[in-house]
Amino acid sequence: MEINCDNCNTRFNIPDEKVPKGKVFALACPKCKEKITVDAREKPSPASSGGANKNSLVEEVSSDKYNASDRPFDFVEEGTKTALLCEPDPQIRGVLRKATESLGFVTTDASSARDALKQMRFHTFTLIVLNELFETDNPDNNHVLKYLGRQDISTRRQMFVALITTKHRTMDNMAAFTKSVNVVINTKNMNEIEKILHSAIAEHTAFYKVFVDSLKKLDRI
Repeated sequence: MEINCDNCNTRFNIPDEKVPKGKVFALACPKCKEKITVDAREKPSPASSGGANKNSLVEEVSSDKYNASDRPFDFVEEGTKTALLCEPDPQIRGVLRKATESLGFVTTDASSARDALKQMRFHTFTLIVLNELFETDNPDNNHVLKYLGRQDISTRRQMFVALITTKHRTMDNMAAFTKSVNVVINTKNMNEIEKILHSAIAEHTAFYKVFVDSLKKLDRI
């Protein structure tokens, strides 16, 4: 067992056979002679800790078996632009649906974070509009954002993610970079959502045009 002295930060080892199993014991540091208390009791495993460390929703959904009812669309033609709305407020969701459909997206809603993750298992959406507080009180614990963060870069690059927020200013590029999304949109600007999405998506498309054209020439896509 490796022991560390908090007083002088000395590290030393004692043979495992000399460790009193299942007990708390004390010994003196060989360097500074300070008393060190060591807990050799067995630590509970995550599986037996009362469920506090259960698999996250992302891991749970990722391991689910195939279920055709989770598919967001029965059929969409190749090249069809699709959008997924992850917004709990019915009024804002209605505004988003009107805007995305006006921009030519075939649009569907997610009733919950679980529903959103299941739909994304079966379909790579062109556009995802996500409220940072969708089924969470903590934006840093947003299940959909976590799922997107695990996507292969080639898959993630095909999706444009717009984050609805009350904290950041619309089109704040640094906030978008920090959140690993393509654009942030403040709820105060919902009346201009169609123009904002149109502008941001056009800028994104132009930015990647040379890269995409190069991949096409190499028969990579």
